[in-house]
Amino acid sequence: MNNKAAYIPRIKEIYKKEVLPKLTEKLGLANPMACPRLEKIVVSSGVGLAREDSKILDTIKKDLSLITGQMPKITRARKAISNFKIRQGMPIGCVVALRKNIMYDFFDRFVNIACPRIKDFRGFSRRAFDGQGNYNLGIDEQTIFVEIDSAKVEKTFGMDITFVTSAYDDVQAEELLRLMGFPFRR
Repeated sequence: MNNKAAYIPRIKEIYKKEVLPKLTEKLGLANPMACPRLEKIVVSSGVGLAREDSKILDTIKKDLSLITGQMPKITRARKAISNFKIRQGMPIGCVVALRKNIMYDFFDRFVNIACPRIKDFRGFSRRAFDGQGNYNLGIDEQTIFVEIDSAKVEKTFGMDITFVTSAYDDVQAEELLRLMGFPFRR
C-alpha cells in the first residue's frame, strides 16, 4: 500500500465531515457535489530588485519552496517596460500553485500557525474577494512562516496569496472559507 495515498490532511477531513454538511444546509443545495470547494492556492512574489541582482530571485525561490513544500516557477516579463527598466523575458518573480493534499496542508499551516504570528493581527478583510469567488491577500514578509529561520534571512520579501474556490459568487466563497477556519475580521 502506498503511504501517500493513505495520508489525508486534517483540514480535508474537517471539510468532508463538518464543512460540507453545513454548507449544503446553509446554501440550500440538494447535492453535496454542488457545494463550493477549495480548488487551488496560488502563492506568488514579484521582485523588482531582480533586474539588478539575480541572486535575490534564487533566495526567494528557496524560501518559497520551504514555505509551500513545492518548487516555484520563475516568472518572466511579458513585455518591456522602459520606465521600470524591464526588458521582455527578464525574470521578475516566482509563483507556485498548490493543489490537493499540499494545498490543504498549506492552508492549515497558514491559518493556524502563520496568521497568529502576524504583528497586530486582527483578521483579514472581507472585501478582498474578486467577484468570482476567489480571495486575494498580501503578506508583508515571509518570516511569519515557521519554516523560515529569521536569523538566516538574507532579504525579506512579500507575497500574494490567492485562494481559488469553485464558488459562483463571493458569498459562497466567504462562507466556505469561514467554515474552514479562515480568520476574517469581525
